[in-house]
Amino acid sequence: MTLLLHPDRLFSADPAQRDIGRELYQAVAGLPIVSPHGHTDPRWFADNAPFDNASELLVQPDHYLLRMLYSQGVGLEELGIAGTAGQSPEVDPGAVWQRFADHYHLFRGTPTRLWLDHVFGEVFGIDELLHSGNAQLIYAHINRLLATPEFLPRALFERFNIELIATTESPLDTLDAHRRLAADTWSGRVITAFRPDPVLDPEYEGFADNIARLAQLSGIDCATYGGYLDALRERRAFFRSLGATSTDHGHPSAFTADLSRAECERLYADALAQSLSAREAELFRGQMLLEMALMSLDDGLVMQLHPGVLRNHNPQLFARFGRDRGADIPVAGEYVRNLKPLLDRVGNEAALTLILFTLDETTYARELAPLAGHYPALKLGPAWWFHDSPEGMLRYRQQVTETAGFYNTVGFNDDTRAFLSIPARHDVARRIDCRFLAGLVAEHRLGMEEARVLATELAYTLAVRAYKL
Repeated sequence: MTLLLHPDRLFSADPAQRDIGRELYQAVAGLPIVSPHGHTDPRWFADNAPFDNASELLVQPDHYLLRMLYSQGVGLEELGIAGTAGQSPEVDPGAVWQRFADHYHLFRGTPTRLWLDHVFGEVFGIDELLHSGNAQLIYAHINRLLATPEFLPRALFERFNIELIATTESPLDTLDAHRRLAADTWSGRVITAFRPDPVLDPEYEGFADNIARLAQLSGIDCATYGGYLDALRERRAFFRSLGATSTDHGHPSAFTADLSRAECERLYADALAQSLSAREAELFRGQMLLEMALMSLDDGLVMQLHPGVLRNHNPQLFARFGRDRGADIPVAGEYVRNLKPLLDRVGNEAALTLILFTLDETTYARELAPLAGHYPALKLGPAWWFHDSPEGMLRYRQQVTETAGFYNTVGFNDDTRAFLSIPARHDVARRIDCRFLAGLVAEHRLGMEEARVLATELAYTLAVRAYKL
């Protein structure tokens, strides 16, 4: 079977709209990639060492692949995933690749298939569809290429026309890779982003130990709530010194609070003692979102909020393999009431940028677009995670544009660990945005010149502006 990468993929089936979408896309296809939020490993770029093999690069880091394979009975041990005890199963990477190829048909119709076919065809020059019979030939072909200078991480970064990548690190990270990059003469721009969940969420595993580590790294005593806030400010400043322009918050909900100082101090003491109830833990997280917004108003870091996920839904998988193994499930979200304490304090501050994401599409038109269409501090992030798909992107544009417009959104960010899929993900987003704009032009709701401007804004400029790049 031939690997199909049709030049008109994802454009409208209507001939007139397809022609317009194609013309718009051709104007933006070659724009640089700005990846302002993601989870690639900064050590790849600091070390610039060859990737070991196709399985470790393409299969094992990608939770989209892991969740689908696991749903069909493929154990994570069979894919060579290390357990929480730190021991890696003795599985040959070639055998991992074979299992992946044996199940490649599972991804038909999914965005994962779009991304992977793009990687196989455009990055590795493969013209056959992956299947059981050709798995080892393709595996060997990819591995041969990975051993060449043209496939070193920095070479691929430049080949992909990436202008900037932001990785995401915990406040407990020493940012050694970023420090080495800052001292390097390489021109590629790799910055960090501040992800403080381990020290903001009292239900995060090892919270008290995490606070002790925060105190050690910051050099500030965290025994009191005031000291704790000062330590967070110090770590934010450290991240900024290594290029960070944003923070990122993966809270269970968008709940915010504006509590008295005495209540904050009590909750913090109980959090350290691990004696908070579930309701009190949510109160503490809500207060910390407000504190982070106030700090962003002071230091200029853009704030991102990614709520609405019940993480580690599968307790057996979490116990055996830890976080980020594909067992996170979306839950219903609410924003209007949950964000009100924060917005009452800082929503009218044009100097603050709070980018909102959701996994609950029912909130797009009802809550998020009206909020972002009013409050100067708010912007809407792109269709995220489970909705990072052609259909999800179209639904997003259809539901938010009439109320929030285009300029209260922030373009596209790929939010991925899968480095080689970054060009594919941006290509899908650019094609879908051009398809949406083509519909407006065909319906005489937008002129072609304005559509061209918007195509560039959505592909590049809005992200640069929103993330202060």
